[in-house]
Amino acid sequence: MNVIPEPGGELIRAGWIGTLVFTVTAVIATVDPDALGWPGIIVSLVLFAAGAIAMLMAFFAAVERSRTQTIAVGGLYFGAGSTPRIIRWHLLGATAIQLLVGMTTASIRPFTVVAFGTLVPIFGLGLMGLWTARHGQFPEREPDRKR
Repeated sequence: MNVIPEPGGELIRAGWIGTLVFTVTAVIATVDPDALGWPGIIVSLVLFAAGAIAMLMAFFAAVERSRTQTIAVGGLYFGAGSTPRIIRWHLLGATAIQLLVGMTTASIRPFTVVAFGTLVPIFGLGLMGLWTARHGQFPEREPDRKR
């Protein structure tokens, strides 16, 4: 049985794999930030950059769809009313774990390289936005009556 729903399963898998890799490197970096912090920095910055790129891709896809459909930011990046519950559970669940790990590890080791982990939830939000921009259901736009 496949527990990853389709379509967009690659985004869901990427979200969980990124969350797992981030969690492991963040915990290791928290043990000794000076000696073990570099993998955590690299993973955090790569996931942040990937999330920022995913957010931009989602934005541009949503702009294209907005010509015929009504798209709101909450519906795009949080899946409110546009995304099935199981998809939101996977993508926003991974984002919540990223947020929890990032904030917890940064609070244990404040003012160290571990703080870069607070950037990682952008990855989860970007994947959520990208999934929704590609596969979400939005209402059709009202016809423009001025023309």
